[in-house]
Amino acid sequence: MSGHSKWATIKHKKGAADAARGKLFAKLARQLEVAAREGGGDPNSNATLRTAVLKAKAGQMTNDAIDRAIKRGTGEDDGRTYEAITYEGYAPGGVALLIDVLTDNRNRTGAEVRNIFSKLGGSMAEPGAVGWQFTRRGVIAVAGGDEDGVMMAALEAGADDVASDGDGFRVMCDPSAVYDVRDALQAAGFEIESAESTMVASQQIEVTDRDDARKILRIVDAFEDNDDVQDVYSNFDISDELMETVEA
Repeated sequence: MSGHSKWATIKHKKGAADAARGKLFAKLARQLEVAAREGGGDPNSNATLRTAVLKAKAGQMTNDAIDRAIKRGTGEDDGRTYEAITYEGYAPGGVALLIDVLTDNRNRTGAEVRNIFSKLGGSMAEPGAVGWQFTRRGVIAVAGGDEDGVMMAALEAGADDVASDGDGFRVMCDPSAVYDVRDALQAAGFEIESAESTMVASQQIEVTDRDDARKILRIVDAFEDNDDVQDVYSNFDISDELMETVEA
């Protein structure tokens, strides 16, 4: 898994504070609103909304909160209009960053993104300069299990790659199949740590210096803490051992 994924796992295990939890819910609600507005409020006929609903439930968002967000998106309740923008740039060390935002004020968000880049040693890039390195994929993290069993269940459900990842496995598939593959693995008795449609880099940059690792994680953290930022994708790879020293 990429260093970014490890960082997300570490933060998840540490537990979310109330303020961070509220920020997560606000981002999930915004994704639900936009998906419902663009494709309708029925998850059965709107694949993007279905993905957003599953993501919200995984984040422990209540059904009532999910329904309210969908209604705002379909116009049944008053809601803001959000614009989807992807910013591209580099973290310290030449690490590529893709930053997906949903904003009701393009000028405000653009200024905030530029400020984070400049304050924390990164640099913005022109559209397309970074994006070509990433492809949207379905990624399922399986905790433990035997390789043959995971591979058989995953491939039969439509996955196209299974790789060892620490004590578990990383299963790759088409993004449209991610939840079908997850359900098949669960039905086969395997524990799922996460399942998502995400952007995967074609090549990883291995980070070996502790100071560089700290700077990269700091800028990623700053973007993830921004209310308008929905997802941050990167191509850095930090070993578990170095990640532990940075955390310490």
